[in-house]
Amino acid sequence: MKLRVRSFRCRRIFHLILVVIIIFVTTSLLNNYLFEEKVLKLPSVIPKPQIIGPPPKIPESDQDSRQIQPPAQIPIETDVLEKATKVLTQTLPISEKLPSIAAFNNGTLISKEEIQGGFPANETVASIRDKVREMMKFAWNGYATYAWGSNELRPVSKTGHLPFVLGNEPLGASLIDSLDTLYIMNLNKEFNTAVEWIETNLDFNKNTQVSVFEFNIRYIGGLLSAYTFSRKPILLTKAAELAQRLLPAFDTPSGIPMSLINLKTGDKQNFVWANGRCSILSEFGTLHMEFKYLSELTGNPVYSEKVDVIRKVLEEVDRPNGLFFNFMDPNTKSWCGKEAGLSALADSFYEYLLKEWIRTDHKDVKALELYNSSLESFLKVGLFHKSPQHNLLYVGKYKYGAISNSMDHLACFVGGMLSLSASDKNDPWFQRGVEITDTCRRSYDSASTGLGPEIFSFTDQSSAIAITQSHKMYLLRPETVESYFYLWRFTKDPKYRAWAWDVVQAIEKYARTNAGYSGLHDVYSTNSTLDDVQQSYFLAETLKYLYLIFSEDTLLPLDRWVFNSEAHPLPIQNKVKLTPG
Repeated sequence: MKLRVRSFRCRRIFHLILVVIIIFVTTSLLNNYLFEEKVLKLPSVIPKPQIIGPPPKIPESDQDSRQIQPPAQIPIETDVLEKATKVLTQTLPISEKLPSIAAFNNGTLISKEEIQGGFPANETVASIRDKVREMMKFAWNGYATYAWGSNELRPVSKTGHLPFVLGNEPLGASLIDSLDTLYIMNLNKEFNTAVEWIETNLDFNKNTQVSVFEFNIRYIGGLLSAYTFSRKPILLTKAAELAQRLLPAFDTPSGIPMSLINLKTGDKQNFVWANGRCSILSEFGTLHMEFKYLSELTGNPVYSEKVDVIRKVLEEVDRPNGLFFNFMDPNTKSWCGKEAGLSALADSFYEYLLKEWIRTDHKDVKALELYNSSLESFLKVGLFHKSPQHNLLYVGKYKYGAISNSMDHLACFVGGMLSLSASDKNDPWFQRGVEITDTCRRSYDSASTGLGPEIFSFTDQSSAIAITQSHKMYLLRPETVESYFYLWRFTKDPKYRAWAWDVVQAIEKYARTNAGYSGLHDVYSTNSTLDDVQQSYFLAETLKYLYLIFSEDTLLPLDRWVFNSEAHPLPIQNKVKLTPG
């Protein structure tokens, strides 16, 4: 009897070993399919952007509409690539129907009014809204005509643009960033043409290094939002495929991802300039919303698990003076330097703490606790500072105990964020949000063009004025109009619509070219030269927020939708009911 038992146990052990060997061999084969393709050497010079796929037909207009002839559609490179794509898709099973998620089985269904409505009764307001819609259509037509499939448009040169953080391959960044804006504005033909391009031409299997952060907020956020609106399966499929290609960035001793990843090889690294090649708080701290929602839609927990690790690290890390610093070593989980703030390198981390609490219908209580404690710490160290002249409230930067006397345009989102988190209009934080937005408005009002500079300073002689030439740029940024949007929704003070209308007119007068919109080098000169870039976020954020300001609150109501850092709306759990796709 004992002999039989031993024999039986031996057979079980043998079978287990055999199963492990089979799994190992299978995994190796899959990895070979996915990652052992021939990797092309990058050229020493970045190639001129090429147009991928046939551009849509653009209606004739008075504008110069010369159209670049696109090359033939690029075929799949090899059989290996085709197999790899199939394997990747197979490892990410996406049901045609949503999994049973209690958080999205409750609430009410999405209505057409809340994603394509909001028509204002007032004729003047309606005409301004129509103007913003025309601006979006004009910007889109320029991109479609001269840069179709590229990442961004150069509206002066009338060609494509490949910014470093989006890689040196044309992957349709502006197209994907525009999807939900097109949908919201009822530009249905343009939306459907964009989806067709995604289905036919979008291939993330490219030997190019990209920003994990930018591809999350622009691509994954844009695809998930557009999928939620339209229920076109290809959009969710592509979001999941891309997320899978970003996962190797998380393979660090701490689980804190690196900033850059090669979409084809999975090679990862941090920026050379990032305080000793450290990871950046605003980047690894701005993944939570999209990764959580993607897991909820696909039923694949891996994305949720990755951001849970990040949250755990941030909950346990030492916080001198209660501060999260801007840089962290992904190997040791230690801070790199002692810089903090609500500007570049940190900003959207705090935004996502608040918004993930909102997105989960207030269930992620820890996120709110971290958000509130961070604001209180900033208050104690003097980050919210009053200017010596005019007593203006601005958001400085903390560096080794000192507070700067300047504010980034990027930090102008803080006014909207504080109003969104405040308990009511009497909350001191709400009042601070109002004051900060007033300060950002002053930076616009002080410029000859009526457009705000990239960085503005506060001295004994002046307030909210850019001093250095490089600070005088206007890059079509959305942060100020983003705060106008929130404060309009919460106060209905007509000044926010008036200020938004001023921005519309200034953009039309100084940033419009005959093929799109461009940034300015000097907001204090009415003859400023142009930077020749139509940023993808101009279509995703700036024009969307302007359109919403002149729409009724029934369009994307804030008790049902929350915007990611690129203004892509995501549904709030238990508020929005999602039907099967």
